[in-house]
Amino acid sequence: MKKRNLFFISAYLLFFTFSLNAQERITDEGEARAIFEEVDDRRNSIETETAVMTMVITDTRGRTRSRTLQSWVQHSGDDTKNLIIFSDPGNVRGTAFLSLNEDGSQSQRLYLPSVGRIQTISSAERGDRFMGSDFTYEDLGDQNPDDYEFEWFETNESSYTIRASKPDSDQYAYLEFEVTKETFALKTIRYFDDSDSMIKRLEAEDFEQITDRLWSPRKMIMYDLREDRKTEITWSERQINEPIEEWRFTERGLMRGL
Repeated sequence: MKKRNLFFISAYLLFFTFSLNAQERITDEGEARAIFEEVDDRRNSIETETAVMTMVITDTRGRTRSRTLQSWVQHSGDDTKNLIIFSDPGNVRGTAFLSLNEDGSQSQRLYLPSVGRIQTISSAERGDRFMGSDFTYEDLGDQNPDDYEFEWFETNESSYTIRASKPDSDQYAYLEFEVTKETFALKTIRYFDDSDSMIKRLEAEDFEQITDRLWSPRKMIMYDLREDRKTEITWSERQINEPIEEWRFTERGLMRGL
């Protein structure tokens, strides 16, 4: 009997030790920030990207709406410019969204052809849904490491999990970023409210190697856990480091459309 008890105790200790090694939490803001900065650095390692995007919105009753978009992205140092223009269906064709992160300052503008004017997205509107999807304007903004306060990270054999708060956010108390160790690709973001409830989750899938340093997903799905909804975005026809005219990222580019 004693030998059997010793066996179970030894097995438990072995399992406990393995669990500690498999998932180790490290409270070090500097290390957590360094991991996230590597993610950001790889994401910004290309100069330009254009792509066709398909957005499928699924509501709480399982009904779907599809959108087709064209996107232009340009990176220059720490600055990022991102333009999205809807091409289909007809009732949203020409709607355009421009997000600029320049010199540490972010601005967002939306052009609605139906009213013929450009709307500047205010800080109070950053939590609003983007075109009825489960992405908000804040979600579509640039993920600059300087915008976050990093708390801790966990590490296991294949990934890091980083917890960070965003002082300027009215939507989320904190977020958890899951990053693959091998490629430093961001594969999951979990969004939490003040009561520690996960309210949204973003899953990135089907990664493709863009350059020797950058892996990007072909698909992202944002789940709204409170309303049992989701929005799926897929990328196709990607072109990397091809010249983009500078006017694309201006109000002229917003209103000109495709």
